[in-house]
Amino acid sequence: MNAAATAVVFVIDDDAHVRASIQGLLKSVGLRSETFGTGQEFLRSKRPDTPSCLVLDVRLPGVNGLDFQRQLADAGVHIPIIFITGHGDIPMTVRAMKSGAVEFLTKPFRDQDLLDAIHQALDRDRASRQQQSDVAELRKCYDSLTAREREVMSLVVSGMLNKQIASELGTSEITVKIQRGHVMRKMQAESLAELVRMAAKLELPPSKK
Repeated sequence: MNAAATAVVFVIDDDAHVRASIQGLLKSVGLRSETFGTGQEFLRSKRPDTPSCLVLDVRLPGVNGLDFQRQLADAGVHIPIIFITGHGDIPMTVRAMKSGAVEFLTKPFRDQDLLDAIHQALDRDRASRQQQSDVAELRKCYDSLTAREREVMSLVVSGMLNKQIASELGTSEITVKIQRGHVMRKMQAESLAELVRMAAKLELPPSKK
C-alpha cells in the first residue's frame, strides 16, 4: 500500500457542495478522505491512527474555524490544518498561521494549491509521527536502565570523564567504565555524540554536579 493510500484527509465544511467537490478532487489523486459538516461531528468520530491533515472552513456554524483550532490543541489533538475561507483577511490569516496552520486559502482557490498544501501537511504529520515513534523507542531503552546507569548517563552526556564520574559517585573508575558500557548497549548508542543526541531528544534534566 502506498503512502498516499494509508493517509487520510479530513474535511470540515458546512457546505455539502464544497465537501463533495474536495472529496472528488482528493479521490482523483488517490487520497482517502472523510467529511464532516461541523467540528463536533469530527470530534465525535473515530479517527484512524494514520498520517492525516484537516481541511477546515473558517466560517462554521456555532464555532469558527480559528476557535476550533484552539479547541483541538486544548484537547491534545495535534493535526496539521489547512484553512479555507470565502472571507479571509490578513489578521485572520496571521492568527491561523501563528497557531500552526499549514496554509490559509481564500475561495476560489486552485485545486493544485489545495493539493500542494495537503501534501505538505501530510508530510509534516508523517515527520511528527516518526519523531514521536523514535522518542517512544528511546524512552523504552532509557526505562531499561538502572537508577545508577541513569546517573552515569546523565554525567557522561554532561561531558564528564570516567575518572570525574567515579569521583562524583564515590565509586571506582572501572565500575563507571562497566556501567557506561551498559548504558551504551542498552541505549543502542554507537558513540558519545549519539548518546548526547538521545538525551536531548528525551529532554532529560541536566545532571546536578
